Amino acid sequence: MSETYLEYSDPNGAEHKFYAVAVDGAGLTIRYGRIGTDGQIQHKTFPSAEKAEAEADKKLRDKRRKGYEDAVQGVRQKRAIMRRTITETRSTTRQGAPLLWKFDTNATAFGIFADDRQVWVGNEAGQVHALSPEGEVLRSFTLPDGVKCLVRDDRWTFAGCDDGNVYDLSGKLPFVAYEVEGSAALLWMDIHAGTLAASDAGGNVFAFDAESDQQWANVGTGGSMGWMVRVDDRGVYYGHSRGVGMYDRTSGIPLWQTKTRGDVLFGWQDGTDLYAGTTQNLIQRFTKAGEHVQDYACDDVVLSCATSPGGEYVFAGDSGSAVYCFTRSGERLWKLGTGVGGALSMQYVGGRLYLVTVRGVLAALNASAEAIQAAQRGETPTPRDVKLAAAASASVPLTQLAITPDSGSGVRLICERDGTRLRVRPTDPSFNAWNVQFPRNLRVAGATYLVDDLLDAGGFYRVVGDIRRVS
Repeated sequence: MSETYLEYSDPNGAEHKFYAVAVDGAGLTIRYGRIGTDGQIQHKTFPSAEKAEAEADKKLRDKRRKGYEDAVQGVRQKRAIMRRTITETRSTTRQGAPLLWKFDTNATAFGIFADDRQVWVGNEAGQVHALSPEGEVLRSFTLPDGVKCLVRDDRWTFAGCDDGNVYDLSGKLPFVAYEVEGSAALLWMDIHAGTLAASDAGGNVFAFDAESDQQWANVGTGGSMGWMVRVDDRGVYYGHSRGVGMYDRTSGIPLWQTKTRGDVLFGWQDGTDLYAGTTQNLIQRFTKAGEHVQDYACDDVVLSCATSPGGEYVFAGDSGSAVYCFTRSGERLWKLGTGVGGALSMQYVGGRLYLVTVRGVLAALNASAEAIQAAQRGETPTPRDVKLAAAASASVPLTQLAITPDSGSGVRLICERDGTRLRVRPTDPSFNAWNVQFPRNLRVAGATYLVDDLLDAGGFYRVVGDIRRVS
């Protein structure tokens, strides 16, 4: 048996793939995928060894024309993973914050998403949990690697994972919705209207569509450690060691860049404003046109920030395990100790400030005026300790589908080859002939699937409910 092994590296550093072709008599085996993974395998048998060799030669010529080159397997490794090192300074804050409840995930936690129905937390052990606003654990997931961020796009919740995948957590089992390939460690992600933006340890910014196809990449922006990326209808906003800036969402054309005082360690957006937390103990507010308009001074390095709706109040978490509240104009209203570590991410919803910390704790802080005034007098409630039930099980990513009889219920999908890619589209004429965001590792040419429903996500469909492959 003979095998030819090729690799492809995108000039922008966003993709590193392999493609291997092996011929054994009349049999042809193709392996392909991201470097550092097992990839996918296809087998095919031909009438003769000569025909198998001819098909192998054709496949290899096509790949070489697209930039693939001969390589030695194992030389290039999977993208490195970066663990953020936080040096917590000694807290000097006497008054403690009025925490309602706290949940220890047992590993440093970055990811948070909160609304009036659920509060999500993801940690560096790959554990993701969804809790009610009152602190009841509702769902749990185990992903392959650390979770850097949790984001919401309409009704779908996504977890950005250190393995380079972004998992859809909307169904019973998580599945890969986006694949972000690259050589540098991914640090942050955001999603809006199907566009995924990612920033990495080299300060690079990438944008992908719902099919995981790269729309554009901007490499070498002059900074490093891209801990901030945010997306809206107009653009992709980023922050790193050289400041903040904006790219056009569709084309990736740079629109502006502005220096900050210190490295950017976190970023938030609200309406027409951007907020950058920096190593110089500041939150700096900019308009989305790049104009610096306000500073919010903290006493230690700012690890995270958030706002109430409309930016009426601005919140910060620092490396001294303190949380702050400012008016929009910059007046500091209060500073309180968390008691659970420095907040690496935070979100304000309905009078509560939810925190996830370097110690791995998700906590709900009562940010009402009455609770804060009581805390400043030294009167704080004893937070309820939320425990994960001993018998609780965590859902793991969907990696394969069993073939089941056609139940006839649901929306039928077909997987078809479109050039070099496999696309999944609905067969029902009542739906548009749009692509469906569908796990790449579950796509099989010619296969038919049933899903509970599809929803228009703006030029493509997202799956609602479970995925079933039918015979």
